[in-house]
Amino acid sequence: MKFIDEATIKVYAGDGGNGVATFRREKYEPMGGPNGGDGGRGGSIFVIADRNINTLVDYRYTRTFKAERGENGSGSDCYGKGGDDMILRVPVGTTISDKATGQMMVDLNADGQKVLIAKGGNGGLGNIHFKTSTNRSPRQCTKGEPGEAFELYFELKVLADVGLLGMPNAGKSTFIRSVSAAKPKVADYPFTTLHPNLGVVRVDSNRSFVIADVPGLIEGAAEGAGLGHQFLRHLQRTSLLLHLVDIAPFDESVDPVQEAKAIVNELKKYDQELYDKPRWLVLNKIDMLEDSAQKVADFIKAYGWDGPVFPISAISGVGCQALTYAIMDHIDQTRAQRDLEETPAQPITE
Repeated sequence: MKFIDEATIKVYAGDGGNGVATFRREKYEPMGGPNGGDGGRGGSIFVIADRNINTLVDYRYTRTFKAERGENGSGSDCYGKGGDDMILRVPVGTTISDKATGQMMVDLNADGQKVLIAKGGNGGLGNIHFKTSTNRSPRQCTKGEPGEAFELYFELKVLADVGLLGMPNAGKSTFIRSVSAAKPKVADYPFTTLHPNLGVVRVDSNRSFVIADVPGLIEGAAEGAGLGHQFLRHLQRTSLLLHLVDIAPFDESVDPVQEAKAIVNELKKYDQELYDKPRWLVLNKIDMLEDSAQKVADFIKAYGWDGPVFPISAISGVGCQALTYAIMDHIDQTRAQRDLEETPAQPITE
């Protein structure tokens, strides 16, 4: 199935039913009082996050959603039936924005989270509400209110702990195949990854994390070149970025240092917050170097990097286990710190 991560739809909540003006007409009460009922409430539209859904493909081809209108009131004090609500299900991690203003309305980042996005109109009032001591035969009634209508933009940002960053053919897909059960396409040409892949890396029986492989970046990606800029949004929820660099390119004219700097520049142009995330340097394909330790040291010096460095070979698995354990420790520390910040302070009792 094609990965669909954005969609634009129109939603129309149901209009309220109209109230009516009727009067009681019985055999011995030819001049009976008002008995017009109210109109029913229009159906509302809700969105719920569902972990069993992976893409927004349901909203790529069906773009208009209308909730049911409320029924009109009728005589004999009969109220109209309310319109049925409509529920739209989306993947966990979907953000919803108002297309007209661009303002984000909600971020559905938890399974089962439910939000009202278009409220149905209230039903109109029948003439039974307008009876007074001086107006015993009111002929007033009101129409139902229109339901809310919006044009919405759905954007899916995958929920991953770790994101892979790098040029095409840096070995990101090979790495995710090596450390997880995910099986993305791997080949010897650029842009084999055309949509994000998620893999669960299980370190031991009860410790695991999710890693996201997105299409590779090229220089000019922030301005729209290549494919990677379309999917950088999927790295925004991660707590750690792994910058994979092909330290042994087939083309001798390719400078790995310049490619690494180009990727970081594109990241900064795209999103400063994404650029500021913790980022580790992963030097891939060391199995293709004769003096890998020296080449790694030369690269780090030329690149000017002083952060964590992990030389690996994704295809043979060299260094991958140590890297995954280091990632797991980092994520555990991040989660513990977040839980500590979210825990309210306990009052001091004497």
